[in-house]
Formats: sequence, C-alpha cells, structure tokens
Amino acid sequence: MSSVNKEIVVQAPPERAFRVFTENFDSWWPRGHHIGKADMKAAIIEGRPNGRWYELGVDGSECDWGYVIVWEPPHRVLLAWQLDAQWQYNPSLVTEVEVTFTPLGPSTTRVELEHRHLERFGEMEETVRKGIDSPEGWNGLLRLYAEAAREAAA
Repeated sequence: MSSVNKEIVVQAPPERAFRVFTENFDSWWPRGHHIGKADMKAAIIEGRPNGRWYELGVDGSECDWGYVIVWEPPHRVLLAWQLDAQWQYNPSLVTEVEVTFTPLGPSTTRVELEHRHLERFGEMEETVRKGIDSPEGWNGLLRLYAEAAREAAA
C-alpha cells in the first residue's frame, strides 16, 4: 500500500485538536487550495459517517472533495479523498486520509496523518505523491492546522 505519512504535535488537548481539524476545518484550510471554478468561501467536513467533505464557492456553488468514512471524536477521522491527479473531483476514485489524535499530556496531542492507497492513481502516483508530500502539501497544511489548534479557544 502506497502512502504519505505525516506527524505533528499540537498544543491542544485531543478534543480541541480533533474539533479544529474537523468542525473548524475552514479556520485553517488555505483559500488557495480549492478546485471549484469560483473562489472558495468555505471548506467543510460534515461531522458524521458519510458526511460530505467539500468546498463552498463565493458564488454559492459546491464542489465535492470526498466524504467521511469513519468519525470517532476525539480520536480518529477517516476521509475519502476523491480528487484525481488533475485535482478534480472523481467519484470513482477513492484514496484515504486517516488522521489520529493521541494525547501526549493534558494540553498536547500528537496528530498523525496518513494519505494512503496512492497506487490507485496508476501512472500518476508519483506526480500526486510529490504534490501532497511537498511543502505546499500536507506538511504546510499541518503547520497551518497546528497554529489554528494552538490559538483556538478552549
């Protein structure tokens, strides 16, 4: 199984770390990381199994990214990523983004992210891997997330 694995320690208890990653996803996801034709107004993860993972455009349009496979607050969320190698929604393609939240202390949480099944991109696997493993990919996104989790109200 081909995957990209990332880890970051956030200054937040697991409950807040989970909430900021999921319910407050829009508070840290960069506006430039969108695939819809319109500029992005909001990035949304619906907090339930089979909930949608999508963007809302400033013009009211919606663009799916995937859906929630597993919802286990505050320990784990598993998302179906349905974007192809051209960063377009493809309902027949599913890779997975699993995020786990492990307490290290009363106000510190290790957040581990695994983006797996990259082999499903076929001949584009390495291209996609380079993108999601780049400074603008999951590395940078997790840094933005950690800052938002640290600053979020308890």
